[in-house]
Amino acid sequence: MQPADLTGFWQRVLSSLVTNEGRSPKRWLIGDPLPSEKLEGQLLPKHLALPIFASDALSSVAYAPQELLMILLLGGLSFLTFAPWVAAAVVVLMVTVVLSYRQLVKAYPSGGGDYEVAHKNLGEKAGLIVASALLVDYVLTVAVSVASGVDNVISALPFLASWRVGLAVLCVIILAAVNLRGVRESSKAFALPTYIFIGSIFVMVVTALVRTALGHAPIAESAGYTVHTSSIAQAGMVLLLLRAFSSGCSALTGVEAVANGVPAFRTPKIRNARTTLAMMGGIAIVLFAGLTVTALISGVHYAENPCDLQGWAQCATSPQRSLIAQIAAATFGNNTFFFFIVQAATAVVLLLAANTAFNGFPLLGSVLARDSYAPKALNTRGDRLVYSNGMILLALAATVLLLVYQANLTQLIQLYIIGVFVSFTLGQSGMVKHWVTMLRGSGTDGAAVLSQRERSSIVRSLCINAFGATLTFVVLIVVTITKFTHGAYLVFIFMPILWFLMLGVNRYYRDVEKEIEVDPVTTFGSVGDHAVVLIGKMQKPALKALDYAIAARHDSIEAIHVSIDEEATQKLQRQWIEQNIHVPLTVIESPYREFGLPVIKYLKHRREEHGSEVVTVYLPQYIVGHWWEALLHNHRARRLSKQLMLCHGVTVALVPWLLDSSSLIYGRRSRPLPGQDRRGEPVRPVARRPLTPASAARAHIHIHPTPITLGEQAAPTPEPLAQPGELSVPEPSGAQEPQHEPARSQQ
Repeated sequence: MQPADLTGFWQRVLSSLVTNEGRSPKRWLIGDPLPSEKLEGQLLPKHLALPIFASDALSSVAYAPQELLMILLLGGLSFLTFAPWVAAAVVVLMVTVVLSYRQLVKAYPSGGGDYEVAHKNLGEKAGLIVASALLVDYVLTVAVSVASGVDNVISALPFLASWRVGLAVLCVIILAAVNLRGVRESSKAFALPTYIFIGSIFVMVVTALVRTALGHAPIAESAGYTVHTSSIAQAGMVLLLLRAFSSGCSALTGVEAVANGVPAFRTPKIRNARTTLAMMGGIAIVLFAGLTVTALISGVHYAENPCDLQGWAQCATSPQRSLIAQIAAATFGNNTFFFFIVQAATAVVLLLAANTAFNGFPLLGSVLARDSYAPKALNTRGDRLVYSNGMILLALAATVLLLVYQANLTQLIQLYIIGVFVSFTLGQSGMVKHWVTMLRGSGTDGAAVLSQRERSSIVRSLCINAFGATLTFVVLIVVTITKFTHGAYLVFIFMPILWFLMLGVNRYYRDVEKEIEVDPVTTFGSVGDHAVVLIGKMQKPALKALDYAIAARHDSIEAIHVSIDEEATQKLQRQWIEQNIHVPLTVIESPYREFGLPVIKYLKHRREEHGSEVVTVYLPQYIVGHWWEALLHNHRARRLSKQLMLCHGVTVALVPWLLDSSSLIYGRRSRPLPGQDRRGEPVRPVARRPLTPASAARAHIHIHPTPITLGEQAAPTPEPLAQPGELSVPEPSGAQEPQHEPARSQQ
């Protein structure tokens, strides 16, 4: 930073301190609001989209090979000979899924992903199944990733073990805050750790392979351990291989994020999204295959129960090192600089894998809200042009899971993967239906005739999607069987609940639209315009409301006071006369100290007498700046407005009176400005001709009892305005004397 820049910086700091113009906590947390025209600037180029959408998919390769080998070791060391074939099957599935999603992005670029495909091709019910599965999976992604990251932190710093839950919740808050600052902000924050992880794992794998080629293959610390196993039947062997395959398929989690996040890419969106998806798939496949191969070369033995490793005397007291840690130690040497680089990058990426959900969940929520299956608030962009409501909802849901399960990774991971394979299966089945429909519809009902090249392309895509749908369905069955009794049954409880909630929201919006749509039967035509100003005490806010009502030029106007204290009512009547207010004042008795009900009865009675007249009720309301001030006021205006809005023919106008503290709402301190400017009060004229105090007869005060019943004589109709801002006040004899002064000598 140049000296001139430093000088300018400190000048801005001192200016801020002198003027005491602090920023709100929200602004410090997420930054200043961005205008809508900056949206294109918040969209992602490919080099930033890769880390923000691929962190989950790339981080999963850190534990997918480990899970695959761990399951195979349940059958003994001899089962490791199946590892290359199982890994090859996982790679084939990864290639199939990546190719399938490239077709999906091209066909459905709006960001709905599997939900949109299933909804349009398999029907509403199937689409909602996919949506519920993805929403559950996104929440679990945050919970599992954060719990895994915290585990790695605690492994390095054991004294933090008692703070496990607090650290997990803090990580969720930090992730939410970074993402609330905007897509570009979060991508910049997460880009470096993701690229360091990719580079470090790639260098480690290449180094291990080069050493092997030179005859100095790395040897893992667990290579000499044997595994204690029990004999299994042939059927058990098949099930074990399928379970190992399903565990390895955890490397596929997060692949769907790109298809759901197409709207976040820069134009051309489709090409950039497909390129990013191909890059993500290629990197994930290379890392997964490389880690599996190097683990087999170095002889890594990772057991579900550490004490199943025969020959390890410290199995009960020392933690079992992860697969990546053993490979790094064997390749670079234990506790070396490169060893710690690999470990730190892996821990950070595992923690940041939750970021994928913070982008996928809000985008999916916005699509659901657009289709009226979720609250409309999820389709609203926040100050930083992101779907902030969805991010906050995701953070709250993940926090609840972490608190309930005490951030226990072993328990949380049992709920994982099922949702993503439900969406894989239905999404790719929907793509099969999409391609079949295109082939059948070619040349019929006005559809374009496909060329041979286009038909061949569609058939190729159809085969890819059909193969992918079959494989993901098999994985879904295996994962469900192997994890159902370990807690996965909860997913099959939450998903139907979300399904019914989304369907109910859609039906509610449909009924509301039907209710409010224009029809040839309903007509509107009001005759008359009457204003009512509710007066509690003779105070400036009440006079300001009265002034607003006069300025609006209604056909007629009156002030209403609900009397619950005889002494206060009499005082108001005296002040009404003394202040020369020429607006009729009606006093309604309220023996049960109600405010809203007497006014509503009065207005209903008036509507019965005067027909379809529009009545505007003016209510003064305090505007405060401190949260604790809200506790010190009774909020009567707000309660009355809610009651009056249920009364037919009534419009409520809230007239704000800005107290001194209200200036804090705008981020500036209270200044000694004139009271009129601070409160929004009209500037008073320089001089006025004083009026003689009005008589009681000219004040036109009317006492109206309550309750009001139909058939009772109506209150006298207030006189219409003679001129804008002036009221004609009746004389006792019936003669009228026009007044050429405003309603109040000082108002």
